[in-house]
Amino acid sequence: MVNYKNIRQAELSFSPKINCFFGNNGMGKTNLMDAIYYLSFCKSHLNTPDSQVVTQGEEMCVLQGAYDIDGRDEELFCAIRRKQRKVFKRNKKEYGKLSEHIGLLPLVLISPADTDLIQGGSDERRRFLDLILSQRDKNYLHALIQYNKALLQRNTLLKEGTLDASLYEVLEMQLVRYGEVIHQVRAALVSELLPLFNRYHQQICRSAEEVGLHYASQLDNAPLEELLRMNRERDRILGYTSSGIHKDDLEMLLGDALIRRIGSQGQQKTYLIALKLAQFALLAQGEGTTPLLLLDDIFDKLDAQRVAQIIQVVGDAQFGQIFITDTNRKYLDEILATLQSDYALFEIENGQAKQLLPV
Repeated sequence: MVNYKNIRQAELSFSPKINCFFGNNGMGKTNLMDAIYYLSFCKSHLNTPDSQVVTQGEEMCVLQGAYDIDGRDEELFCAIRRKQRKVFKRNKKEYGKLSEHIGLLPLVLISPADTDLIQGGSDERRRFLDLILSQRDKNYLHALIQYNKALLQRNTLLKEGTLDASLYEVLEMQLVRYGEVIHQVRAALVSELLPLFNRYHQQICRSAEEVGLHYASQLDNAPLEELLRMNRERDRILGYTSSGIHKDDLEMLLGDALIRRIGSQGQQKTYLIALKLAQFALLAQGEGTTPLLLLDDIFDKLDAQRVAQIIQVVGDAQFGQIFITDTNRKYLDEILATLQSDYALFEIENGQAKQLLPV
């Protein structure tokens, strides 16, 4: 890493199992996690613009990662220059499209920012589904990209007040073609995710609390073609497309009610951790590459019993390489003693990482 946020330079070698970063808030722990995330998704998990990931006062940052994927060596290189297109290379060959890279290095991140899944708008929850599916299914990612292109073009026509029906019909055919695929695949994913989610939630909570997920879509009530045609005049007044899979939501339930309305802070945090572990299990199924698991400052505000259950879960053999951050060294030592796995421990201070010898 060179000039990534507050990290001027770092060259780190990780344990194949557990890697822990500790240090005070603002020292760079989350930035290290974000760099690992960036090499999987070609962007920051905090949606930081590329111009802002470059260290202040510098013109360029570089991320480089060496990976062992099922016994195969892979090298990733990313260079980000201010006001220029970023360069992303796999084994020294530049990608034609960044979307070609998604899914090569599957990754699941659990962080405090996950509260936006519950408290934020429906776009956050759609992004959660899209992130899982884009790593599993190249056809889905293609459909999503094409749908969003057609949606942008239709919205442009609406804002300009265009009246030519034939122009709308061409774009609406594309929206229907790709939107119906997206709707079907998202609905199937939620059905697949639900039993895994419940299993992890019960493991962590040790309670009879029932949790649920419901995929809510306008396409459950009418075909998309009909919705677009019927609402075209209304959309022209609004200046945007009011119908389609870009309006879908993932309802997050505790019992029969939305968890954002009735769930305590602890219940919401447990809900999100169980959901992300279900995401991991889903991505790890079959013959795919085991995802990286990043746990960024997740133990705050959880009681000791729930922390112990989470550690027991991620210590299972199905989990591969794990990265954990915390402000408390003592806490991490206790976790490492519980797991009894190979590990590496790093102290982060003012953007510098120092590897410590095992205790």
